[in-house]
Amino acid sequence: MTQEIFGNNNKTPDHQGDSLQDNSTHAALSSVPSPSLLLSVLPLWFLFALLAYNVALYGDNSISGANQTALILSAAFAAAIGLVRGMAWSVIQDNVLDNIKAATPAILILLMVGALTGAWLVGGIVPSMIYYGLGIFSPSVFVASACLITAIAAVVIGSSWSTSATLGIALMSIGYAMGINPGLVAGAIVSGAYFGDKMSPLSDTTNLASGVSGVDLFTHIRYLSMTAVPSIVITLLLYTVLGWVMGGDVASVDDTARYQQLIADKFTVNPVLLLVPAAVIFLIVRKVAALPALFVGAMAGILCAVLLQQELVTELSVELGNTYQIMMQALYGDVSVVAGDPVLDDLLSTGGMYGMLNTIWLILSAMVFGGVMEACGFLGRITRALISRVRSDAGLITATGATCLVTNVSASDQYLALVVPGRMFSNAFKARGLAPQNLSRTLEDTGTVTSVLIPWNTCGAYHASVLGVATLSYAPWAFFCLLSPLMTLFFAWARIGIVRTPQTT
Repeated sequence: MTQEIFGNNNKTPDHQGDSLQDNSTHAALSSVPSPSLLLSVLPLWFLFALLAYNVALYGDNSISGANQTALILSAAFAAAIGLVRGMAWSVIQDNVLDNIKAATPAILILLMVGALTGAWLVGGIVPSMIYYGLGIFSPSVFVASACLITAIAAVVIGSSWSTSATLGIALMSIGYAMGINPGLVAGAIVSGAYFGDKMSPLSDTTNLASGVSGVDLFTHIRYLSMTAVPSIVITLLLYTVLGWVMGGDVASVDDTARYQQLIADKFTVNPVLLLVPAAVIFLIVRKVAALPALFVGAMAGILCAVLLQQELVTELSVELGNTYQIMMQALYGDVSVVAGDPVLDDLLSTGGMYGMLNTIWLILSAMVFGGVMEACGFLGRITRALISRVRSDAGLITATGATCLVTNVSASDQYLALVVPGRMFSNAFKARGLAPQNLSRTLEDTGTVTSVLIPWNTCGAYHASVLGVATLSYAPWAFFCLLSPLMTLFFAWARIGIVRTPQTT
């Protein structure tokens, strides 16, 4: 999926130091009585109350500090409960630091995406993609096309994050120019990217879900397709209908031609520039880790600016200084190209790495909250309460999905939302005679796809920042991510495609 920057799962410790620390943490937790369910959910209720008030008060601007502060206050509240119950501060702090360490790859890739967007702007790459995209796509089918394109790309690349950072940025810009609701476009991009991510054998979450469940990778993918394919088909149909219904609200043919002319007046538009994103995708397909691949893309954008966009560089030099200063500003700070149209002026601006800092702040705050919830045993207590209510196969699958969602909300990390429920429910699935692919599919259908719908989860924060649309603005339109958990529950309760182990058949 997503944070595969260094080529392996950063949440899985593989050296002795981590094992020793895990053992010491386990010992510290075992010396404190298990918390009650009420105490365990209190920090979550406190967090939800603060976040709801922040959204009502600040709207989309709540990500600029209010939500981060809410997470820190909720973490402090949870830690205070833990300390009163006898938890050692050192144990809580170590767990928080472990969580922050695990989020480091996500932070690095966010910074690199910020640099890439700035470089691709001054290099004329994103403007060229907008220019040609306006000529190729029909507004009435654009949303469905965006979903389909990102789905195919994510299957090939194996990463929803890389797909959004390359094709997603360009598709968002084209959608803006066409006058289509940004939340709808972002929802389509996220839906396609997460379908492709789930179905790709190159995806780290696909491999993680199958590995945790103890099932062969391609058996997992084949079984997963039973719920994923109907979900994406319904999703594409919904986007097609919405495209027809909203067709009259999008930009006219004259507007499209005007936008193309304004872009051509400011940039050297050339099909050669499209080779840069193609090269980045090729590198990722060739299993080059996302971070160095995006770095190469950013440097290629700077090279294109120097070689092909001399008129733009001359224009920007009046405000930003010499060529070196312009390129540095593109990588780390605000750059705006004034095209003479409000829509394009908004599109042709970037915040570089600086523009990603609010999202990084949000991720760090979420990791603090998640670390405290884990260390104090609150997350484990909530999941045990869910398990205790299991009375049937469908109930077990429902409890697993609910645990994935709770983990995504409280721990703010998609990997934990796969690993924790996977380990916790593995024996329960075996005891009921359910084949392991039932578990792996449930983990993917509920753990992987819901992470991007939660604003403070690393996935939700990342896509909101990269696509420039608040998580809660695109979430209602991310039909695939909403349908997938419902589809797996429908299959469970209707007893469709439930595979049992050979011993029980």
